[in-house]
Amino acid sequence: MTDYPDHLKYTKDHEWAERTGGKRVRVGVTDFAQKQLGDLVFVDVTTVGRDVEAGEPFGTLESVKSVSELYAPVSGRVVTVNPELEGDPEHINNDPYGDGWIVEIDVADTGALDGLLDAKQYEKHITDDEG
Repeated sequence: MTDYPDHLKYTKDHEWAERTGGKRVRVGVTDFAQKQLGDLVFVDVTTVGRDVEAGEPFGTLESVKSVSELYAPVSGRVVTVNPELEGDPEHINNDPYGDGWIVEIDVADTGALDGLLDAKQYEKHITDDEG
C-alpha cells in the first residue's frame, strides 16, 4: 500500500494540502494520482494572483496517458507556482510530496483544511474506490 504522510490533508480528487505557516497552503497531487497518470509531460496551472475556489479546477496535468484536471482543495489566492515544474514536470512523479508540489495558496479560511481527509481517511477512500 502507498504511504500517505500523516501531516498532510487530502481531497477525494487526489490532491494534498499542507499548511506551511500563516494562511499559506502548499498543494500537490498524491502518489496514488501520479501513479495513475503515469509519466507527466506537462503541467498547466492558473497564474499567480488568481483566486481559486475549493473544489474548482485550477489547472491540468498532462501525461503520456491522458490529461487530468487539478482541483483546489481550499479557496484563496495563488501566490506561488512551483517554477521547477515548468521544465521538469517529472518532479511530481519522482517526489509528489516534496519537490513535486504544484502551487501555494493564501487561503481565505485556514479552518477549511479541517474539512479535508486525513491520511487514514484518504487511504480508505482509495481502497473503497478500488474494491
